[in-house]
Amino acid sequence: MDLTSFKVLTFDVYGTLIDWETGIWNALQPLLSVGGAGIGREQALKTFGRIETAQQRQTPSLRYSTLLSVVHARLATHWDIAVHADLHERFGASVPDWPAFPDSAEALAYLKRRYKLVVLSNVDATSFAASNRKLGVAFDAVYTAEEIGSYKPDPKNFSFLVARLQQDLGVTRSEILHIAQSLFHDHVPAERIGLATIWIDRRFGKAGSGATPMPEITPKVGKRLASLAELIDVHRASSA
Repeated sequence: MDLTSFKVLTFDVYGTLIDWETGIWNALQPLLSVGGAGIGREQALKTFGRIETAQQRQTPSLRYSTLLSVVHARLATHWDIAVHADLHERFGASVPDWPAFPDSAEALAYLKRRYKLVVLSNVDATSFAASNRKLGVAFDAVYTAEEIGSYKPDPKNFSFLVARLQQDLGVTRSEILHIAQSLFHDHVPAERIGLATIWIDRRFGKAGSGATPMPEITPKVGKRLASLAELIDVHRASSA
């Protein structure tokens, strides 16, 4: 893959730039401290991913922070843990506390000097704005589930992305490279719409898929890398 042939890099954020699994796990601690002593990190993340996906399908227009509150309440019920409703709202407001991966800000700064950078994320604008302060870069466009009215992997989100990039930045589909961690949320629908992709496999070397459900079909990806730091190395090599 010749990275210099693209004009726009589009990013998934949570799982790719922001360490959402650590953020989710940390934010679940108040609930688990009440009655989830036997629930480990991988089990918790897998259950979260399953319930979140179901909730996004049921309520595609629900704002993400509110949806997280609903998911937290469903997790409490699933694990038979009784807590006050305030704890559900606290979890829903936790996105600003989720940490960035250590290589995200530096990599984005490098790429910003060479490409237009765009976000396609399953969150609301307020939650993303808080995360963006950790990333330290001004994106050229930000498209969220809140604006689109549906959650990835809905094909509508990627159709929206391509149409708006042509309208807003004047780029064609072949000039877009989508960079994401989730095969389920991003790579399957991106492949269907004909976008080139790079898989940033943040779970490289780990068993299972964590908070991200496994897709029913395995998509083709242009390149599989373990980090954004590796992506920068590949770009430097292709530019030499």
